Amino acid sequence: MAGHSKWANIRHRKERQDNKKGKIWSKCSKAIMAAARAGGPDPDTNLGLRYAIDEAKYANMPKDTIKRAIEKGAGAGAGADWSEVVYEGFAPGGTAIIVDALTDNKNRTVSEVRNLFNKGGGNLGNSGSVAFMFETRGRILVPADKVTEDELMERALEAGADDVQAPEDPSPDDPGCWTVLTSPADFMQVKDALEAADTPIEEAAIAKIPGEQVEVRGDDARKLLNLIDALEDNEDVQKVHTNAAIPDDVLNELA
Repeated sequence: MAGHSKWANIRHRKERQDNKKGKIWSKCSKAIMAAARAGGPDPDTNLGLRYAIDEAKYANMPKDTIKRAIEKGAGAGAGADWSEVVYEGFAPGGTAIIVDALTDNKNRTVSEVRNLFNKGGGNLGNSGSVAFMFETRGRILVPADKVTEDELMERALEAGADDVQAPEDPSPDDPGCWTVLTSPADFMQVKDALEAADTPIEEAAIAKIPGEQVEVRGDDARKLLNLIDALEDNEDVQKVHTNAAIPDDVLNELA
């Protein structure tokens, strides 16, 4: 076991997302509809749809809403043709950001994303400008107070996980989460094995994880969080990934 989960930053992001639940559900619905339209309504044969459904479930999206999104996406004349696009950019504090988007108008989306970067004190880069700083991995967060280290290590590693990382700076009030990391190819089998063993999962997704993090403080931290919030508020943006690490004391001060 090596490294840390950076739970403080993950928790902060989750708290912001909880405050935007309606918008998060809208993004989940869009991802489900796009996946169902592209590959059909059966998650057993459409892996992209299964990913989208699982993320919706972890966002506590109602089952009926998920079902309606699948039906709408798979139905005849199911609306817009969405394209997956990825933008890379530089943000305050010397940090890097990758933006995953789903759009029916690439010109509109790139213009809006570029404008948000410019207003937020960053700038949009070319393809490949920051992607090399990140690795695509499966990431599963498990509450540390719900399962012991030995139990999780045994379940995860036997299922094919690459690593189990300890919570960062746990406390009695906030034990944090274990972070289970997998290859993208092994992600579903590890997640399924943990669920079959009744392991509680806080979050599970294919994520872009930075090789090294950049600590950000002061005004740069404020600008960075504002930029991430603005990007996440854009209706075409699905996910925002960053290599920033904002210390607890800074997050508490900004909060």
